[in-house]
Amino acid sequence: MPHFRVVLVEPLHDGNVGAIARSMKNFGLEELVLVRPCAIGEEAIKRAMHATDILKNAKRVFTDEEALQGVDFVAATSGIDTCNEKHFARISMTPKEFSQKIKEFDGTIAILFGREDFGLDKELLRRCDFLITIPANPAYTILNISHAAAIVFYELFATGVERWEPQLASEMETEKLHEYFAMLLDCIDWPEHKKGKTKVMFRRIVSRAVPSTWEFHSLMGVLDNAIKEATHGELPKKRPRKTSSKAKKDDAKTELES
Repeated sequence: MPHFRVVLVEPLHDGNVGAIARSMKNFGLEELVLVRPCAIGEEAIKRAMHATDILKNAKRVFTDEEALQGVDFVAATSGIDTCNEKHFARISMTPKEFSQKIKEFDGTIAILFGREDFGLDKELLRRCDFLITIPANPAYTILNISHAAAIVFYELFATGVERWEPQLASEMETEKLHEYFAMLLDCIDWPEHKKGKTKVMFRRIVSRAVPSTWEFHSLMGVLDNAIKEATHGELPKKRPRKTSSKAKKDDAKTELES
């Protein structure tokens, strides 16, 4: 993942600066540069909450050139989407598209946010390599700057997060579930004419659920105990095992016949 520099160009309200600092802290960003900012006072400190260190370490500069010194790419943000490539300097992308595009990059990227009343000027937009626009209601597309920043920061953070995924039950394990379910139907004297459809229904449920290994073992415990209760502690003889493909074909045949 690249290193990000958040650049606020001529922010008008220090409360928004504090809120942006807080969002930066939430999503692991540290470098904040303020270009010709308003006075940063108590409101900014209140809204920054536990991100006052980002406020204190923020660099204040007078020119855009100083703010962008040392960066490899520049991304601008805008509330106005590009609907025609002939009339716009850059084709916009969503925050998610942007984060996916630059996730393998190792350099420094500056993310620019303009002033609250009219955003970034056209000259600065032309200098940018990327244009980020947040999809919103066409009747009112302009978000509060701190809200827009939080959305962009979230997408950058989420792209780099490795989510934990449970280990899924294998095909052999899920077929074992179906085998025990069929045994349970036999043990409770489920009506013979209903068995085929009931097994098809159970297979559908298991297929939609995509059970994890832990869920498989829990269900197997329930079925095993239910069968023992129905047979007074003795498991019935296991029927010859079908291959998973043959079992599925038999269930499909049952479904067609019904």
